[in-house]
Amino acid sequence: MRRFPEDFADLLTPKGAALLAGRHARAGALAEPRTRFLALDGLIDARPARAVAALLDKALLPHLREMAQPIPPETIWEQTQNYAEALPKTMRQRTAHLDNARSAAFKAASEIGLIAMLRSDSYRAFAAALAGRVLKQKYGLQAIAYGAGDYAGPHTDHHPEEPAARRGYLDMHLSFATNAVRDQYLVYAKTGHFTEMVEVTQKPGLVTAYRLPFWHYTTPLRAKPKQEKKARRWVLLGTFLFADQAAR
Repeated sequence: MRRFPEDFADLLTPKGAALLAGRHARAGALAEPRTRFLALDGLIDARPARAVAALLDKALLPHLREMAQPIPPETIWEQTQNYAEALPKTMRQRTAHLDNARSAAFKAASEIGLIAMLRSDSYRAFAAALAGRVLKQKYGLQAIAYGAGDYAGPHTDHHPEEPAARRGYLDMHLSFATNAVRDQYLVYAKTGHFTEMVEVTQKPGLVTAYRLPFWHYTTPLRAKPKQEKKARRWVLLGTFLFADQAAR
């Protein structure tokens, strides 16, 4: 695989095309009040999906920046009461936002057709089909690469200071892992407890969608023996605001 297809719909299987058309059983599922997270496989063709990680490793990885936010020591040593821990968002990953046309990451992504595919009408329509709601025309794009040991700690992705997002919004992730990955899990809360877990690397082109905010975290990526340098999970992330701004 040398380039992404110009139209996101060209990556879809018949099941994925059915979801795009609103005929899949999970179409609109995130509009249900109790549903905040979906993990769906079999929507993206496995053959090109297996080649995506290698293409991104070659073309985009050199242009990502490292994002490392470790646990601050003061979360322990400045604590004054028993069991009063307050953990900020912690993470380690490499990432780039793909909204700035002047950035090196944007230019590299454009050269392999990634920007065109993620800006195609079918990509946004696919997200809307999962959301079951009308989305605003403008949306954000980001690429994330998890290497061996990389993770994202417990967080909610709540943005109360931003009027357009404070009542909720949609994130859609497309996951592509190299063959050197052993596993990585997404853990999320249901009825106030971290009881739900899904493996996110073993299904080529896994689609996960989040009606945010809610509590979740990503476990450290584990590599197969002696393959730490080649182990990588790529996430292509789209962030969409609801047109009616009435999310809960």
